[in-house]
Amino acid sequence: MTHSRITRAAMAAALTGAVLVPVAVAAPAAAVTPTVTCTSAKAGLAAKLTKDITAALRGRKSTTAVSMYDRTTKTTCTLRAAQKYDSASVVKVTVLATLLWDAKKTNRYLTARENTLASAMITKSDNNATSTLWRQLGMTKIKGFLAAARMTDTVPGTGGYWGLTQITARDEQKLLSLLTAKNTVLSDNSRAYILNLMAKVISSQRWGTPAGAPSTAKIQVKNGWLPRSTHGWRVHSIGAFTGGRHNYGITVLSHDNPTMNDGVNTIQAVSRAIHKALNPTAAPSTLYAPTESPSEAIPAVPKP
Repeated sequence: MTHSRITRAAMAAALTGAVLVPVAVAAPAAAVTPTVTCTSAKAGLAAKLTKDITAALRGRKSTTAVSMYDRTTKTTCTLRAAQKYDSASVVKVTVLATLLWDAKKTNRYLTARENTLASAMITKSDNNATSTLWRQLGMTKIKGFLAAARMTDTVPGTGGYWGLTQITARDEQKLLSLLTAKNTVLSDNSRAYILNLMAKVISSQRWGTPAGAPSTAKIQVKNGWLPRSTHGWRVHSIGAFTGGRHNYGITVLSHDNPTMNDGVNTIQAVSRAIHKALNPTAAPSTLYAPTESPSEAIPAVPKP
């Protein structure tokens, strides 16, 4: 991934973001710098993750939140897990989960139109498709799903501005957990449907949390990026890594990035540290390395 390609993508996304959002209000600065906190049932793993994630973030300008879990080793790590961020496009997974949750309540399948919109929304991060589904669902159903999923930190964007939904790393991890284990909120078919689309995200959007993933893991990802007049670039990535002995999820949210490239690099540094700690015997040559920058062909976001 080259700086020039990221920069061109950043310029294209900036045009998108200018239409997407109203004037921002600066958030107060934290009085105390949070630290990475990890726990694990595997000896030494929590200490290694704490050290390596901290090192990956050292010297970076972004304000970054991290949340990860690994069911195999009963490991969790958090950093600023309760801090709110503008969601940008990672909220699209929540939109799809809401659509499927609502369909399950009435025991119906998605229509051909809904399938087409859902696929475009996740695999290509299509904004028009997202706006259509957001309007179709309405605030009552979206809030209903959030309550059922116990995503109590998440506040849907108002006035149709889904990209300004307030999210936390803690809630995004709750969502990833629902997608990767049997539960009463989403059916097994719904979980498989969402993960299948996240596994088919186009190559130019397969950056972020997949960086450094072992070849033996199935990658399921959704990213988001958005520039605003305060806090610079928001750059986020959520990823689920399953298959074989793998069963873990990574959420990295960031703002205060001077450029999009800074956000991407920060997320990938953290993600590589996590993947390496969880998969210490994986050969470096087999680890996933993003080869493309975010797509420049991002459709303009219509006003709600």
